[in-house]
Amino acid sequence: QVTLVESGGGSVQAGGSLKLSCTVVSRYNMFSMAWFRQAPGKEREGVAGFREDGPTTTFLEAVKGRTTITRDEDKKTLHLEMKDLGPDDTAVYYCAAARIFILDLLDSTNYPYWGQGTQVTVSS
Repeated sequence: QVTLVESGGGSVQAGGSLKLSCTVVSRYNMFSMAWFRQAPGKEREGVAGFREDGPTTTFLEAVKGRTTITRDEDKKTLHLEMKDLGPDDTAVYYCAAARIFILDLLDSTNYPYWGQGTQVTVSS
């Protein structure tokens, strides 16, 4: 059994920042983790990914430079910190995890485990 618990979503004014967290409850090791998001009327897109086997991270171009993704020492808690938020960042954000090595960290089909999603709303 693998359960992902997300927190940190909510409303924020444009130009503000937020921090999302995802905790994995499982006896298994997580080799890769990532955050995805889906805005109304749009397809789900990868935001940022973190690979356990080596300090490799991948970011969506739209959030690069203003986003940090980190994982705690226990390797089961993932954090997504975003700054300079704008209306285009409004979406439901999902945490995902996989037990296998993943080359493309932002490919959603690579992840068998998903959180329930947390709403992020950025006001103009």
